[in-house]
Formats: sequence, C-alpha cells, structure tokens
Amino acid sequence: MVRPPFATVLVLPLVLAACVTPTPAPVPGTVDLSSCSADAVQSLIGSNIASVDTRPLAKTVRIIPPNSAVTMDYNPQRLNIETDARGVIIRMSCG
Repeated sequence: MVRPPFATVLVLPLVLAACVTPTPAPVPGTVDLSSCSADAVQSLIGSNIASVDTRPLAKTVRIIPPNSAVTMDYNPQRLNIETDARGVIIRMSCG
C-alpha cells in the first residue's frame, strides 16, 4: 500500500476548505424576497394594513381579514398578514 506524503495529508483539508463559497450575510434593512420575511417584519404588528406598503415585504403577500377563507397550500415565499376587523395587523407568518 502506498501512503501519501505527510505534507499532502496536512495541506489537503486546507485546500478543500478554500473551495467552499461562504453564504453572504444579509444586509440590515433589506428583505430577502426569495423566502418569506415574516421574522424581519414583525415590527409591523399593531400597524394598520392601509398604511403599510406590502410590495417590498415579500414576493407574494396574502392579506387575511377575519373570517376569510384561505387556501391550505403552502408557499414558503408567501407572507400571510392577518388583520382584525379594523384592519390592524395581528399576525404575520409564512405560508
């Protein structure tokens, strides 16, 4: 059996680690539209939906007033915004 040189065994893990592409950190103040951003916009709870521009919040936004029928399909990119009878945001979730 042929053994690789000792230096190769030590250097190989470092070379392979250099090939890994790090995931970029999200820029504060921006919303990732490739996924639901419910965690990033929880500060909007208590706001009136009429005063919120929902376009930059997620790729797809579904506003759910009380007693509304909604589909049960799951879309990880969709932001669900539940409101009360006065239009105040009471819950935000993905789906």
